[in-house]
Amino acid sequence: MKLLSLAPAFLLAALPSVHSWGGLGHETVAYVAANFVHSDTKAYFQNLLGDNSDDYLAAVATWADSFRYSHEGRFSAPLHFIDAEDDPPNSCSVKFDRDCGDSGCVVSAIKNYTSQLLDPSLDKDSRNTAAKFIIQFVGDIHQPLHAENVDRGGNSIHVLFGRAHTNLHHVWDTSIPEKIVGGYALADAKKWAASLTTEIQSGSYRSVARQWLAGMDLNDPVSTTLTWATESNAIVCSTVMPDGIEGVENQDLSGDYYDAAVPVVEQQVARGGYRLAHWLDLVATGATGFNTEL
Repeated sequence: MKLLSLAPAFLLAALPSVHSWGGLGHETVAYVAANFVHSDTKAYFQNLLGDNSDDYLAAVATWADSFRYSHEGRFSAPLHFIDAEDDPPNSCSVKFDRDCGDSGCVVSAIKNYTSQLLDPSLDKDSRNTAAKFIIQFVGDIHQPLHAENVDRGGNSIHVLFGRAHTNLHHVWDTSIPEKIVGGYALADAKKWAASLTTEIQSGSYRSVARQWLAGMDLNDPVSTTLTWATESNAIVCSTVMPDGIEGVENQDLSGDYYDAAVPVVEQQVARGGYRLAHWLDLVATGATGFNTEL
């Protein structure tokens, strides 16, 4: 999609969000992952991605978002979502056969590109591309509105955030994370990731983080990631639209709604980063799963 630079700001805000979780969210997921990967995994992916800096994951965290708007990358647009045909807030659910379309979805994409990463017969460039897709898609699947079909994942639901006219999807992608952090630069993502990493290691997530890996199985990526999508989708009923569309449409979401969303957004970004780290560990080491009781 190409936009004229003179397009009015309110029209740009109403368009579908370019980056799920925004650049800030995706880069934070990547930095959290970088804080937890095994040293051998770090070396493996630094070599594969051709980047020996500590930013090796964050630097490509939004590559797939840009790629989808290129001529050659248009095929990948559906791969950022799984469009749950459910009925929030009355019921939330994700079913692979029902919700993953003929063009694929984020669940099938993680399976496909993980398979490519593990295929030694593929050239390095192909595995490099597969790695960049995985880094993106694991972040995508943890954004609740990437596991929901209602009004195009909230893109068609007009809301306000302070004085800004925008849509519900954009609020969850960008407005809430950027208000939490107070910025959107790479340094902001790194700082947010450091805070979330501390919460995982010794703070509020310490007692639950290992359970975030429950059921993770490299031999069954569909079941693994469908669990993540189901978890994200449930948040649509509990937090994103607890009172239905009418509860958010044309409402300012920068007050009480924002306050309720903050802990959910932070936990989802932390989960995404922690799970990405361990998924990459499985790829690099050839293991298939983890003992979550340790």
